[in-house]
Amino acid sequence: MKPTQNLKDIVPTHRLDLEGEPCPYPAIRTLEVLPELKKGDILEVISDCPQSINNIPVDAKNHGYEVLGVEQIGSTIRYLIQKP
Repeated sequence: MKPTQNLKDIVPTHRLDLEGEPCPYPAIRTLEVLPELKKGDILEVISDCPQSINNIPVDAKNHGYEVLGVEQIGSTIRYLIQKP
C-alpha cells in the first residue's frame, strides 16, 4: 500500500459512491464493478458502511487488484483500487 499522504494526488478513472448503502452491498457492488476496469484503471469507492473496511480491501486483493490506499474521514471510507 502506498503512503496515505499521496492519496490526494491519485486521480481515479472510475467512481463508485455507495454512501448510505447497507452492508454487505458496498463490498458486493465493488466486486461486480472491478472486472469492468481496464488495465491501469483506478476505481474510487466511497462507503460509510463500517464493515466494508474489513471486506473491500481483502476482496480486491484476493481477486488480483492492487489496493492503492484506504482513507477514513469521519464515517466515510474512501478506497482506491487499481487493476494491474
